[in-house]
Amino acid sequence: MGKNIVVKISELTAKHKISMRELSRISRVRHAALSELANGKRESINFSHIVRIAEALNIQDIREIIDLVDSE
Repeated sequence: MGKNIVVKISELTAKHKISMRELSRISRVRHAALSELANGKRESINFSHIVRIAEALNIQDIREIIDLVDSE
C-alpha cells in the first residue's frame, strides 16, 4: 500500500465560500490547474501554486491545503 498526496481544493473553496474561478482569480493559478489538482489528475504539484493558494486564502499551515493519504 502506498501513499498519495491530495490537494484539498474543494474543501478550501467550500470553507472560504468561494468558487474555483474566484480562487483562480485571487491566487493567480489557472482554473484548469486548480481543477486538475482538485480531481487528482496532476502527476506533479507545482509548489508555487500551493504558495499562491496559501497567500490568497491567508493560510499558515500547509496541511490545510494538502494531505497525505493511503492509496487504495
